[in-house]
Amino acid sequence: MKQANGTELAQHFQELKDRLHQQVIELLDLNAVNAMSQEAVTAQLTRLIEQLLQQESVHLNQRERAQITQDILHEVLGLGPLEPLLADHTVNDILVNGHKQVFVERSGKLELTPVRFKDDAHLKKIIEKIVSRVGRRIDESVPMVDARLADGSRVNAIIPPLAIDGPSLSIRKFSKDPLQLYHLVEKRSLTPEIGELLKAIVQARLNVMISGGTGTGKTTMLNILSGFIPNDERIVTIEDAAELQLRQEHVVRLETRPANIEGKGEIAQRELVKNALRMRPDRIILGEVRGAECLDMLQAMNTGHDGSLTTVHANSCRDALTRIETLVSMAGLNLATKAMRHYVSSALDVIVQIARLSDGTRKLISLQEVVGMEGDLITLQELFTFQQTGLDENRRVKGRFRATGVRPKFAERLAAKGVSLPAELFDPQKVYEC
Repeated sequence: MKQANGTELAQHFQELKDRLHQQVIELLDLNAVNAMSQEAVTAQLTRLIEQLLQQESVHLNQRERAQITQDILHEVLGLGPLEPLLADHTVNDILVNGHKQVFVERSGKLELTPVRFKDDAHLKKIIEKIVSRVGRRIDESVPMVDARLADGSRVNAIIPPLAIDGPSLSIRKFSKDPLQLYHLVEKRSLTPEIGELLKAIVQARLNVMISGGTGTGKTTMLNILSGFIPNDERIVTIEDAAELQLRQEHVVRLETRPANIEGKGEIAQRELVKNALRMRPDRIILGEVRGAECLDMLQAMNTGHDGSLTTVHANSCRDALTRIETLVSMAGLNLATKAMRHYVSSALDVIVQIARLSDGTRKLISLQEVVGMEGDLITLQELFTFQQTGLDENRRVKGRFRATGVRPKFAERLAAKGVSLPAELFDPQKVYEC
């Protein structure tokens, strides 16, 4: 009986919120709202909601009144039930699987939350609010979309008929305080020696590709590496959804555009890469290569745009090269395999492989130099590696970082540009247990 009463009370509470929300929408003067500051709008809406609550013949305590007021403010001004999760700094990802199920990722682990939407229509309304703010749309003719929130958080949404069990929403949150290299050292994602080498690699204008699976931290690593670019260089960034947080003064940010309702007007990454070459960039940073733009990126690296940075989805450094070959072939050029591999090997200097391990931690598991060609194969040599040795009593990954003892061939290029590397940096006897 108590459970039935609890369910009934929750239903009445939801109905009251819906009724008040509708009244607020009807009384709202959108023109006046647009002319006011966020603080003023919040204050006015709070007073309006409190007045409407006084007119209701229901008995609510102070906590319930505050909760209703906060929920309606979230619906009107924000993204409804998602607002508390967006404000939670411990949450990295928000994963909505239909209106009844919302997961979050904290410290690499997924958790089910008590957050719910009223129904699928409510969830779809929130999705439409998100995508409309960046000039995109989602409906039956365009049932999936990539977008971003005002703070830069990356959003992917997909609705029926493609999503069978109702609308689905994925949000990769944007960090207000971007991670720095020392954060990764503190988290044991890499060692001070690896960090020192990465800094030297970027400053000496070597071309770097960051490889890893979904959610491994490729964009985070790209952000950190881009922080080592000197402030007097002109940087052009190209992304599907703008995420990078560059701190330099001279940055031009480019973002792709999807097709309009008539199926026209799409601007893909490949067109933006070609255009970037005409913008006199010192550095080109491509958020991720996933199509024919890979060829144009390699051409840029081979024609004087040294120091370019990009990411690719792959599970190892060797797999990353295979994927690059596949993406180049999508450009429609009939290149012989050996010629293609020679082109790739002359463009890339360093591959950084990162991974998310079974306990949710993210680590740089391999740093390899692209040496050149040997016969028909691209030659790689590993400089640093992480070896997993087991799990502790809390099921956390145990392992060790170590150098392989190989001194990179690009050390001469670094020295020529005034960047010297101490010999002990590559000492294989120095092992970091973690």
